[in-house]
Amino acid sequence: MRTLAAMGLLALASCSHAAVRPDGASAPVEALLREFLSKVDSPEMHARFWADDLVYVSATGKVRTKREIVKSVTEEKAPAGAAGTFDAEDVKVRQIGEVMVLNFRLVARAADGKAAHYRNSGVFVERDGRWQAVSWQATKEPEAEAK
Repeated sequence: MRTLAAMGLLALASCSHAAVRPDGASAPVEALLREFLSKVDSPEMHARFWADDLVYVSATGKVRTKREIVKSVTEEKAPAGAAGTFDAEDVKVRQIGEVMVLNFRLVARAADGKAAHYRNSGVFVERDGRWQAVSWQATKEPEAEAK
């Protein structure tokens, strides 16, 4: 379950009016994503990353709330690194109005070195000076497509 929350990172279709901001405005969302992936075992990181009104759809189609995710990370506390490691490839962040849209390929590497790949999409809003994910979608790539 703990890793399920890390695997939910959006795959939203590109909008014609969406563009990567050349002024670096999208940098905080990418930095937040990378910090999140490095601290996926931390309930505090999940509490900071997800908005209270989050709608999270896992790669298996299960809809979860922030409360459910934080509870599962807290209750299923395992030794650090037991879930493996996570990395983001092909990261794209676009600002559309007052939201940031994140798309990336998640590489979830188990402790034994075996990797699974997911396409993730997230929508972030800035509240009280911090960006948080309000929507998340994860899609597992078929094994044949994994690089």
